Amino acid sequence: MRYTPQQELPAPTVPVSVIISARNEARNLTENLPYILQQNYPDYEVVVINDCSSDDSDLILQDIQREFAHLKVVTVTEHIRFKTGKKFALTLGIKAAKNEHLLFTDADCKPASLNWIARMAAGFTGSVQIVLGYSPYTRTRNFLNPFTRFETVKTAINYLSSALNGDAYMGIGRNLAYTKSLFFKAKGFATHMHVISGDDDLFVNQNATANNTAIEIHPDTFVYTDAKTTLGSWFRQKRRHMGVGALYKNKHRRMLSFDAITGFLFYVLFILCLVFKFEPILALGAFVFRWVLQLFIYRKVFKKLDSGDMLWSLPIFDMIYYIYLNVFGLIGTFIKTTRWK
Repeated sequence: MRYTPQQELPAPTVPVSVIISARNEARNLTENLPYILQQNYPDYEVVVINDCSSDDSDLILQDIQREFAHLKVVTVTEHIRFKTGKKFALTLGIKAAKNEHLLFTDADCKPASLNWIARMAAGFTGSVQIVLGYSPYTRTRNFLNPFTRFETVKTAINYLSSALNGDAYMGIGRNLAYTKSLFFKAKGFATHMHVISGDDDLFVNQNATANNTAIEIHPDTFVYTDAKTTLGSWFRQKRRHMGVGALYKNKHRRMLSFDAITGFLFYVLFILCLVFKFEPILALGAFVFRWVLQLFIYRKVFKKLDSGDMLWSLPIFDMIYYIYLNVFGLIGTFIKTTRWK
């Protein structure tokens, strides 16, 4: 991925509205929201949608609002006749935002620096209406953490590289910006409101073009969050994410399917060759060649995306990654979920 972020801090260019949808996020709002409200940017507001929370989120938001006048709170309450979801909450937040340029994150996320807004907003130049950011997971000792971080950086390399090549197909809602006019021109999330996920990747997939999309991966713009720590919560998250793939544009579905299937077949054939002792030296040679090639290709970009420590785990995690893609691809196709939180 040949891209060099601008090192000099850009001058403010446009007013920004930061949008955060939060459901039962009292602890995260307490820890992360004040930091977002102290960003080094002269003209911005933060819109938090308190989405049907049953904890103390409302009281915490009231307390924070007394200290920070540029915090706006939108409250969504449960309705007897229908259930709300994240897309409904975000739509209300976008309508309440006073600015044209919108920057999205989640309540459990914390930007790497106070220059997050400044650098993301600088991406809105010329015809750009979508800015794709990067959101890695915080490094911990939990047994799921290494693979979760590996999967995140692999996904980021794919979608950021594709955007640089003029064919953006997804973004991550933890660190994503687009314009209010684009949102309403596209009729918001109307075409996929029936799907619980997709407020980020489906919106980008349907509205990104070669000319209206940019990326920003300066370390100041990384937005960190904690990964799931149990298999159950991780499984639910991945099942939800994979369920939207069928709604991608056909060319992107073919591209992603080709990558997933060919990678999976490589490792299946490699294992079969070893088990049945069919040209095992040749199979090992192909395995090593793939690993060396990956090291050559990924060495700089892994470090650029704060994942340099993952390089030497490539042979193991790459195999798990392609098994995971195919398994969850099938699960997402046949098993649907109806809750986002």
